[in-house]
Amino acid sequence: MPLKNTGTEQHIKDTAKRLLFAEGKLHATTQEIADAAGVNRTALHYYFRSRDQLIAAIFQEAMQDLSQRLNECMTADQPFKAKTENIIAVFLRHMIAFPYQETFLVTEINTLGKKLITNIQSGPVKSYLEEAADEMKKGTIEKMHPAHFLMNLFSLLSYPLIMAPLYQKLFQVSGKDFKELVNERAKIIINLLFKNQ
Repeated sequence: MPLKNTGTEQHIKDTAKRLLFAEGKLHATTQEIADAAGVNRTALHYYFRSRDQLIAAIFQEAMQDLSQRLNECMTADQPFKAKTENIIAVFLRHMIAFPYQETFLVTEINTLGKKLITNIQSGPVKSYLEEAADEMKKGTIEKMHPAHFLMNLFSLLSYPLIMAPLYQKLFQVSGKDFKELVNERAKIIINLLFKNQ
């Protein structure tokens, strides 16, 4: 049996990620993915026997990437506020490039079950939450369960991007104007989460 060309396999996955995460085509067919990748459907099925196998491979890579970004940001040797600013910068940049990735991940988890979540490491998150609790004791952030702090952080980051098409319509702003609003989010989020000192 001939060896598979991993360059082609990765190109198919990267193309599928672009369609799913950047363009929001969460229901893209294997034919649409093959066409966008410039390969025939037979080639796509050579690497991934079914759409479900391709989606599972993309899901695992996305979860691994998410875990790596979380680990790098949350274990950085920085004061808590600077660490949080870095989390916002890193995740906002990623969410702008791939606004539909979170929707994809949640959809797949809800569809296929929590058993898919194998790559997320809780150690760095636990450490970050402990730091948040320490900051609450110092009075730099409001007292709450530390998990609420992290949920607030990621909600403030992701929700406007997930809802972008609706918000553009409601606010009657262009894509360019909405992008400017999103670029203002980092400072606004920090000001909402941290007390003025």
